[in-house]
Amino acid sequence: MNWYLQSGKEADVVLSTRIRYARNLQEFRFNMKRKEEIEAFLEKVKEETPEIGYGLKFLKLKDMDKATLISLVEKNLISPEFALNKQKNGAILLNDEENICIMINEEDHIRLQVFNCGLDLEGTYNLAKELDKKIENIFNIAKSKKYGYLTSCPTNVGTGIRASVMVHLPGLTKTGNIRKILESINSFGMNIRGVYGEKSEVSGDMYQISNKVTLGISEEKIVKNLRAITEKIIEQERLARKYLGNNQIELEDKVYRSFGILTNSRKISSEETRKLLSDVKLGTDMGIITELTDSKISKLYLYTKPANLEKYVGEELDSYDRDIKRAEVIKRIINEN
Repeated sequence: MNWYLQSGKEADVVLSTRIRYARNLQEFRFNMKRKEEIEAFLEKVKEETPEIGYGLKFLKLKDMDKATLISLVEKNLISPEFALNKQKNGAILLNDEENICIMINEEDHIRLQVFNCGLDLEGTYNLAKELDKKIENIFNIAKSKKYGYLTSCPTNVGTGIRASVMVHLPGLTKTGNIRKILESINSFGMNIRGVYGEKSEVSGDMYQISNKVTLGISEEKIVKNLRAITEKIIEQERLARKYLGNNQIELEDKVYRSFGILTNSRKISSEETRKLLSDVKLGTDMGIITELTDSKISKLYLYTKPANLEKYVGEELDSYDRDIKRAEVIKRIINEN
């Protein structure tokens, strides 16, 4: 089963963990524009893919249909900008489990990413580090004795690492404490963004938290700092949920109203589904809604997104028919044995 359909540690609050490295090759210019140069670069990476191992397959974005491309964005495996801007000149290295996805010719030549469900910063970091060393043994990576790894964007210079967690914070949102918590996170040198990273909006009470600084601090310290902050967020979110539970009838009414709309709609948008799922996940995690499991919640999150919905039902749909089909898929997943 793919990592994004599984439930990991601290899954009531932390949905996923990601470690990303930004790397560039010495012999190619940053932000390549010439077609011949880009093709030579992609061919070089393709030739070396078997040497990297891990069951990675070289896949060009231009060879993918639109639904497949957008489905990768919805799974958070590639960035929206990469899908949009580099469709002709980009590629990915992807394994069957999809816990490793390396973006080729995104903002940097190589954007190595390793994912895991729940909170697993150390395990995810160890695999990413192992893979990074393998890549560095194969390619001539651009780096400086003074600054460390060289990247297209100055904010990634140094270690080039970006450690992040995806968290679900409905308790802090409903108790009105979310702004204070987010300001606190920001003061500790962390970025707080929406599900799809930079410039994306927060939806369904989900936030992506990652380190800001990559220069002058070790990789291990970055991972350790993020873990400490994440553990504090988990503690605060659970306290907020406990507070909400003091008014049990109001909480039960809220989550079951959302569950009722979700299960009985004949037509429902992706945006409304995300909002309702936030309440339904909260109710499930708190033991109020007993009809669902973590596995079903994960499926509902994934297969109600537009492109993954189309992949799930095997049909290309316009927005109106998608809303109808989404309501059908929700019922199907909920009623699965």
